Amino acid sequence: MKITDKLHRIVDRYNELNNLLEKGHELNSEKYIKYSKELAEISPVAEAINMCHLKKEEVTDLKELLKDNSADAEMKQMAKDEIYELESFLKQKEKEIQFMLIPKDAADEKNAIVEIRAGTGGEEAALFAANLFSMYQKYAEHKGWKTEVLEASETGIGGMKEVSMQVTGRNVFANLKYESGVHRVQRVPETETSGRIHTSAATVAVLPEAEEVDVKIEDKDLRIDVFRSSGPGGQSVNTTDSAVRITHIPTGIVVSQQDEKSQHKNRAKALKVLRSRLYEAERQKQIQERSQNRQQQVGSGDRSERIRTYNFPQGRVTDHRINLTLYKIHDILAGTGLDEVINPLKAEEQAQKLAEITESRD
Repeated sequence: MKITDKLHRIVDRYNELNNLLEKGHELNSEKYIKYSKELAEISPVAEAINMCHLKKEEVTDLKELLKDNSADAEMKQMAKDEIYELESFLKQKEKEIQFMLIPKDAADEKNAIVEIRAGTGGEEAALFAANLFSMYQKYAEHKGWKTEVLEASETGIGGMKEVSMQVTGRNVFANLKYESGVHRVQRVPETETSGRIHTSAATVAVLPEAEEVDVKIEDKDLRIDVFRSSGPGGQSVNTTDSAVRITHIPTGIVVSQQDEKSQHKNRAKALKVLRSRLYEAERQKQIQERSQNRQQQVGSGDRSERIRTYNFPQGRVTDHRINLTLYKIHDILAGTGLDEVINPLKAEEQAQKLAEITESRD
């Protein structure tokens, strides 16, 4: 579909919805709410399109004035100045409309669950996983978000085998979704006496936190096991069977939770994580269906994709999706510099989506 056809359809639908809602007494409450919500979503772009139409008509009238031999020179100069201003305005407004047409990710406004796991590299990978965990905690603090650790498995010397946390705030997933994937570190471990650089990795998964209305989980689809919690090294941390393992039978997804002393709290946390994993699986399926013919690496959330390298000897961080290199490794790991990586990723994803809109044809 050509972009001009899309614009016409939006205006037609805008007019249609206004007419329907004017006859609100003829609609049931469900349809009234549905149409009102749709109108609110398309109003900004429809009104911008209508404004452009009016400005284009003004330009046409002014150009007719320039052809009028009876108009004096001063009036024609004023018309030329106004045409220049209007055409500049239209150019900017049309660009804004194109960005308005970019499909919104329904998950962007959601909170997120961040899961970090040590990958290849043994203890050094676990230490790097702890570095990433600290980076996201500090980034969240920098953005004014709140964090809560859901589960953590520590190594005892400062490393983390795996850790998950809930991040709540405004547009959390919209920012953190670009972090899903394999993060690689290159540095000399503290235990390395020869000064040799080691390479290790950790995986990050960022899930939009799903509400109960987003994902309905049937009790019959769950197998719930309880067991005794254990701390680092396998020692028991309490004497009751408070840890919970939930298996979603249709998908085989397994979630364990043991950080709380209460079985009820562990079950609630495990269900929260399970719901988010199911929601994200469905979201990724829809993304793949929409972009079968186009490689969309930025923001794809592919956890098997190596997305970033942190090179300590050179003090650099390289994001491989957009070939971005910054020599600000300490600022980035401190959280304050992470937006300098995330913002270009956002811009690149917007550019990709805009290209799809402007290139699309019937």
